[in-house]
Amino acid sequence: MAQRSFELARTRVSLFEALLRARDLKGGKFKILEDHTRTPQTYDDIVRKAFALGGKLDTLIKRRETAGILLPTGVACTVAFFALHAIGRTPAMLNFTAGAMNLRSACDAANVRKIITARAFIKMAKLEALEAELSKFAKLIYLEDIGKTIDFGDKLVALVKGFFPRLFAAKASPDDTGVILFTSGSYGTPKGAVLSHANIVGNVEQAHAHIPFDPNWSFFCPLPMFHSFGLTGGVMLPIFTGHKTFLFPSPLQVKEIPKLIKETGANVFFATDTFAQQYARNAADGDLNCIQLMVCGAERVKPETRELYMQRFGVELLEGYGATEASPVIAVNIPGANKHGSVGQFIPGIEWRLEPVPGIEGGQKLYVRGPNVMRGYLDPTKPFGIDLLPEGWHDTGDVVDVDEDGFIRILGRVKRFAKVGGEMVSLNAVESYAQTVWPEHLHAAVALPDSRKGERIILFTDHAGATAEDLLAWCKANGASELAVPKRIVVVDEIPVLGSGKTDYVVMQRMAAERFAEAKAA
Repeated sequence: MAQRSFELARTRVSLFEALLRARDLKGGKFKILEDHTRTPQTYDDIVRKAFALGGKLDTLIKRRETAGILLPTGVACTVAFFALHAIGRTPAMLNFTAGAMNLRSACDAANVRKIITARAFIKMAKLEALEAELSKFAKLIYLEDIGKTIDFGDKLVALVKGFFPRLFAAKASPDDTGVILFTSGSYGTPKGAVLSHANIVGNVEQAHAHIPFDPNWSFFCPLPMFHSFGLTGGVMLPIFTGHKTFLFPSPLQVKEIPKLIKETGANVFFATDTFAQQYARNAADGDLNCIQLMVCGAERVKPETRELYMQRFGVELLEGYGATEASPVIAVNIPGANKHGSVGQFIPGIEWRLEPVPGIEGGQKLYVRGPNVMRGYLDPTKPFGIDLLPEGWHDTGDVVDVDEDGFIRILGRVKRFAKVGGEMVSLNAVESYAQTVWPEHLHAAVALPDSRKGERIILFTDHAGATAEDLLAWCKANGASELAVPKRIVVVDEIPVLGSGKTDYVVMQRMAAERFAEAKAA
């Protein structure tokens, strides 16, 4: 399968126009979308439902108003997303796993006062307490309530609009805000990334040009649509390129997902390493053999995960790299050019530069610019409420090394380095060493201030038998710095993760601070 050329001109459309463009290409009757309700949706279905729902939302949400979407991955969330675009409103995807405080902060930053959700989802996910908190400052719009008001006349109007969608859909510039996504909050309070229509469409076009997708492949996506990997990679990419996709509401159903992948015969699957390991361990032989292309992002892919997939299912894992601010894909390995330990080569259209970081050797901080890179972060104190990027350059905060062939190796985030005894130590490296010594377990390293050495490293692990002595012995035998050996190893029942699958370092840092304070008091 040959790679396609990247055409910048194809990125200069709105998200709704990209949907219509795909419908024109594949035909309105093409079944493009399905979810756990097992009712396949055609392009025509999506467009008509978007107009029907949009017609009702038009009276509830002011023009140019940002509306929150609090829904799991599925047809309903996808239709709500396009319904808002059909009437010229901006969606803000809300992370229902973030907690009431973070969600309140997100809604305040994005000026969200209306939130689209569903009673069935609230009940299923046991979010009644969150619902009560959100109701204090925003009006909740329930899809079930709207559905009861859509009558024959509304459906007839939606049918007519579906025949002439470009005549009735709200006009949008490619540079208008297409969606507001919030960063994962792995290291602090989530920030609102303002992504334009062209950013999302551009990233789809970049990925489609870089990765050799077979036209007949189908996708399976359990990743949350409030996360850029799920929204762009799992939903917009297949819809805009004409690949049928099956949407599943939660990546946590580790026993159900492998069965559904086999049942749907999905060929393309995106995941994080943490979830990928769990799917493989809960899969029966043959469940995942239909996968032709599997990309893991958001965290480092462990060698044992690669080996597990290759041995059991004959699946070669491809590691990629992205950021919410880049819609998200920045680089990804592809079949035939898959360098283990790297996150692949930059996708087409990405400009990049490296800047040295004082005290860190062997890598430099990465800056990127391109059609997929956001306009800026939400900031109500700035013009138009956006803190625009200087000349379009985004500081990723990641320390990387780029080899002579253009493959990128992530050494860690700038804030994921600890200064121990005057030396900069990568916390990612500490986790990697622990993973090598105890491969069947999960580990997370954080740093705390230390009056004598600057900072001290704390390693959390779910392995009850982990000891600093074993890790020190491995470091000595393999030439790794002894400074990377944590002074304290704390055993926990499980390592907390975010809804995206990433380690929740905010929680880990708080746990370390509390334990350290307790030890100090004692």
